[in-house]
Amino acid sequence: MNKIKPTLVQGTRDYGPEMMHKRNLIIHTIKDVFEKYAFQPLETPAMERLDTLTGKYGEEGDRLIFRILNSGDFKKEVDPQTWNQAESSALAALICEKALRYDLTVPFARYVAMNMYSLALPFKRYQIQPVWRADRPQKGRFREFYQCDADVVGSSSLWQEVELLLIYTEVFQKLNIPVTIRINNRKLLNALAAKAGAGERFATFVIILDKLDKIGKEEVIKEWLNAGFSPEGIDALSRWIFDENPNLEQVREALARDEEGIQELEFILKHLRSISAAAPVRFDPTLARGLDYYTGTVFEVVVQGVEVGSVGGGGRYNDLTGIFGVDGIPGVGISFGLDRILIAMEELGLFDGQLPLKSTVLVTALSEDQMPDAAKIATQLRNAGVSTELYPGGARLKKSLAYAHKTSIPFAVIIGENEAKKHTVLLKNMHSGDQIEVQTEQLIARKDDFFQLKK
Repeated sequence: MNKIKPTLVQGTRDYGPEMMHKRNLIIHTIKDVFEKYAFQPLETPAMERLDTLTGKYGEEGDRLIFRILNSGDFKKEVDPQTWNQAESSALAALICEKALRYDLTVPFARYVAMNMYSLALPFKRYQIQPVWRADRPQKGRFREFYQCDADVVGSSSLWQEVELLLIYTEVFQKLNIPVTIRINNRKLLNALAAKAGAGERFATFVIILDKLDKIGKEEVIKEWLNAGFSPEGIDALSRWIFDENPNLEQVREALARDEEGIQELEFILKHLRSISAAAPVRFDPTLARGLDYYTGTVFEVVVQGVEVGSVGGGGRYNDLTGIFGVDGIPGVGISFGLDRILIAMEELGLFDGQLPLKSTVLVTALSEDQMPDAAKIATQLRNAGVSTELYPGGARLKKSLAYAHKTSIPFAVIIGENEAKKHTVLLKNMHSGDQIEVQTEQLIARKDDFFQLKK
C-alpha cells in the first residue's frame, strides 16, 4: 500500500486539547447566556436538499455552497449531449441533490416550516453547529467553521431586536472582548438606494456597498457609478453616508422624510440604552449584510483592535419561511462566529489563566505491585471531585514526573513499597519541588488544603 502524506483539506483545522478547551470556554459562555434568555436548543442535519439552500444567499453565496454528488453512477442519469454541452452550474443541478449547509438560518426556517403546527409562537431556539462554505481561505475565514445562532420566529415586535442586542452585549462582556455592534436597517438602505437612482437594482447597490471594508470608500463610489447609478444621487449620499459618526437625524434630513427604517432604529436604540447604557452599539448606514433574506434590522459585530473580520451578525427576515410555503412568520436572529472569536481572544491574550488544567493530580506507583493501591487512591480523589490521572503501570519515578511537567499537572501523588505498607503517600508540588508524606485518609479529607483547588 502506498503511503500518504497526512495533510488537511485547505480551510479546515484540527483542534487539539488546548484549542478545544478554548472553544469550550467560548461555547459554554454563549450557551449559558442563550439559556438565560430562555432560548431552546436545536440541531439540524449537516446536509440539506440543494434546492433548500440555493436562492437564499444571493448569487455570490450560491457559488460558495458545497454540493454533494449523488450516490452511485450519477453520470448515468444525464444524457451524453447534456453532459458534454451543459454549463457547470446546470450540470451540477442534475448530479447534485444535496449540499452541506451554508449557514444555520435557512435550515432553521425549513425546520419551522415543517413543524409549524406543533410549535408555540414565538419560538426561540439556539443552535451551535458547523457550517461549510467553498470560500478562499485566509485569516479568520475557513471552509468549515462553527456558528452559534439565536433566533426568534413568530413575533414582529422590535423588543426581540433589543433582547438580541442585550445578548450580544452580555456575551462579549463575559468574554472580556472589546467590540462595536454596528446596526442598520434594510428598509433604510432601500430608501438610500432609491435616492442614488438604483431603482429596482437594490441588490446590486447593496452588494457593492457590502464591499466597503474590503475595497474602501473611493472604490465603492466608482463601482456605483460604473453600475449606472445617478452621479447626483451618489454625490449626495457620499457627503455623509461615509462619516465616522453618522446619526439618524442626518439621514432623515438627507431623505427629506421620516422612513420606517429610521423609526425602527430609533425605537431599538432608545430602549436598548435605557436598559444597558454600556451596550457598545453604533448606527452605521453603510452596513448592508450581503444575504438576500434580510428585510429589516441588520447587525454586525467587530472586535476593537484586532483585524479578524466580523465576529457576529444577523438581522430580521420576515419572509424566509414563505419560500417553504408557510407565509406570515416573521423572524429575527443573531450569530456568533466561534472561530473568529477564538482568534481574537488569542491575539488579545484573553485566555491567560482561564483554561482548565489537564488534571490536578497525577497518581503514580513505583512498581506494578503498588498499582492497585494507586488505582484506589485515584478513584477516591475523583469521587471527592479532584481531577485525577492515574499513570499507567508501575514506572520509574523520573519518567512519570517528566510526564507531569510536560502536561502541566501541578501535583503528583507517589506510592512506593514503603508508603503502601504505612498507608501513606508522597505529595509533591510540581512547581516548587516540595514534597511531604501524608496519610492516605488525610489526603482525601484535606484535599482543598493540599491541592489549593480554586472554586
